[in-house]
Amino acid sequence: MTTKEKVLLTKEDFYNRTDLPSWLHQEYVTFHNTVTDKTFPCFFGMRAELKGELRYAFISQNDWSNLPSAIENFLQLFQSPNYKRHGLFVFVEPFEQEGNLEDYRKQFWEILQYLHEADEVEWPAQAPRDPDHHLWDFHFNGEPIFAFGNAPAYKKRKTRDLGNAMVLGFQPRKIFEGLEGTEKAGMMSREKVRERVEAWDDLPKHPDIGHFGDLTHNEWKQFFIGDDIEPIQGKCPFHHKSQA
Repeated sequence: MTTKEKVLLTKEDFYNRTDLPSWLHQEYVTFHNTVTDKTFPCFFGMRAELKGELRYAFISQNDWSNLPSAIENFLQLFQSPNYKRHGLFVFVEPFEQEGNLEDYRKQFWEILQYLHEADEVEWPAQAPRDPDHHLWDFHFNGEPIFAFGNAPAYKKRKTRDLGNAMVLGFQPRKIFEGLEGTEKAGMMSREKVRERVEAWDDLPKHPDIGHFGDLTHNEWKQFFIGDDIEPIQGKCPFHHKSQA
């Protein structure tokens, strides 16, 4: 078995591999059942899961060392000219006792910081390092990536609760080509998804949800939104190595 096969998983691996932790299989089943529910708001995610186009990885509470290579291998999928709109979902071993939302938010940003510290590729020169810049985006291996957190502590925003584990989603920016917030197709698609999210959550769209490039928008706030309708306050926990 190659290193790639060990760290980057397909949906078949959850049923065919015997070396995966028992908690992971349970969390995957919950994830699968949630995102394939016919009323689940994100039909892109639903379709990708059903077609086997998603990829997965996992980390334990005490060992995150396989995550950089999992993301590197995931990004290699996009080198093919016929690449599909893959997404990567990383399962984090559940806490012994469920935490509050701030516990998961703190660990989410610690994981992104860990990835950044392990990244051996310089960010593109034109990529802002300051998260308060409206064009800031998280990069890994030279690629801009939209990352977002899901956690069991979400009680109101049920679309962000995918099981007992925190689940991090990673979507390379290139999968949004043609679906950007400034494109007609993108605006229509996102509006449909957001309407369905509001119906599932029975809450208005979170005020920090916007589209990349908006002068009034901070992308980092969208990575881990609140379980309410209050804008996120304060500074971004992420620090670029060049600003340390």
